[in-house]
Amino acid sequence: MLGKFSRRHFAKLVGFSAFGMAGKPVKSQGNEANPAHDQCAAASFPKGFVWGTATSAFQIEGAVNEDGRSHSIWDTFAHTPGKIADGSNADRANDHYHRYKEDVSLIKELGVKAYRFSIAWPRVFPDGDGTPNPKGLDFYDRLLDELLANGVEPYATLYHWDLPQSLQNRFGGWQSAETSKAFANYAGYVAARLSDRVKHIFTLNECSRFVNFGYGAGIDAPGLKLSQAGLNQVRHNAALAHGLAVQAIRAKGRAGVKVGPAENIVACIPAIDTPENIRAAEIATRELNAGFLNLILEGEYTDAFLANAGKDAPKYDSWELEIIASPIDFVGLNIYAPQSYVLAAERAPGFNVLHFPESFPHMSSEWLRIGPETAYWVPRLAAKVWSLDTIYISENGTSAVDQLTSDGNVHDLDRIMYLRNYLSQLQRATSEGVPVRGYFLWSLMDNFEWIFGFAERFGLYHVDFTTQVRTSKLSASFYRNVIARNAVGA
Repeated sequence: MLGKFSRRHFAKLVGFSAFGMAGKPVKSQGNEANPAHDQCAAASFPKGFVWGTATSAFQIEGAVNEDGRSHSIWDTFAHTPGKIADGSNADRANDHYHRYKEDVSLIKELGVKAYRFSIAWPRVFPDGDGTPNPKGLDFYDRLLDELLANGVEPYATLYHWDLPQSLQNRFGGWQSAETSKAFANYAGYVAARLSDRVKHIFTLNECSRFVNFGYGAGIDAPGLKLSQAGLNQVRHNAALAHGLAVQAIRAKGRAGVKVGPAENIVACIPAIDTPENIRAAEIATRELNAGFLNLILEGEYTDAFLANAGKDAPKYDSWELEIIASPIDFVGLNIYAPQSYVLAAERAPGFNVLHFPESFPHMSSEWLRIGPETAYWVPRLAAKVWSLDTIYISENGTSAVDQLTSDGNVHDLDRIMYLRNYLSQLQRATSEGVPVRGYFLWSLMDNFEWIFGFAERFGLYHVDFTTQVRTSKLSASFYRNVIARNAVGA
């Protein structure tokens, strides 16, 4: 059944709980239509644009039983027969825990100035709460020093899905606000220890993915299929965890540390660029992201979300909404594929979501439909709807069928095609003043790709998981050239 579920189901699982109801009006920009929309108006990205790459702890570190690390829900899930497509697990993964210096050299070789990585919660607090592991942050101390010595700025993510199994066993994981409190304690501890060198911290990565796929569809860890009421409560608890973590980081971290979420926003795109359809895409962006992103940015659930949820709405006190809406410094948007092409509608909610035809093109991953305009419309609409002034594209990239040639090269022309087109559209956005400040390409190297195991490759560097040899792909040269020129194209 693994092949039947993927990120392409994301919009259906995440955003459509609010579909069918009207929301609060969003003011429309003037002069929306741009007849030259396929042309980049500027020759380069803004000066100081942050170029980076990204990974996550569970997907690359390995060393799952070393230096006091406990098991996470993904360790348990990956060792459950039938859950991972190729039958693999992440016990060794990329062995980054021992090879981090080699991997930092790969980062430096790309010419990027920033690296987004995640911290393994089970290394720091083996039980999720209680007494921290004395060796838990030692690895990250070494990693940070190596990054900074090589001129690479670290951007840390606190939660990239590796919930300590103990919290799942004791509290049902994100089903309980006890996990939210434990996350805040963990966030404050990490900020106190690392914010002398880490100036940007992402709280939760892809809340909508780990909530809906892990607790709703049962295809990610911990593999549960809760009722809609249970799922709404899980999402609310995750939002509360984000807010509590923001407050803990402010209280425990060094002055000046910046914090925000990294969310796989439901990507809403006007099917045709008219003022009416752009307006509809604004409404859809707000309503189809009502359960998390809109909640933390506006501090309340939309009327449409609550009306649609009815008796299944999450239970909470008003003070929780104040915590959830704690001021943040930036928003990270993970963008891969278009999820909702919309047209304006006269009836509520003011937009219609179109079905994808069977012929719509995609990359080697069936879910990864090719829609370069996603890199333009998503940040533009997000900035407009929520009045954002700092956006990072915290993930973007693609899988490809990467094969070593006889002379040891990987000519991933399809990945270059994808990146060239997406980055051209992102350059279009920044040329129009959309406040995107940086871009983190997913991923630095091939890794354990969750339910697909090692069968899908997203890296700029090919990894032989038997020998652990890293090989630069042609896309790494492409990205290096983009960074050096701060531009796409001639």
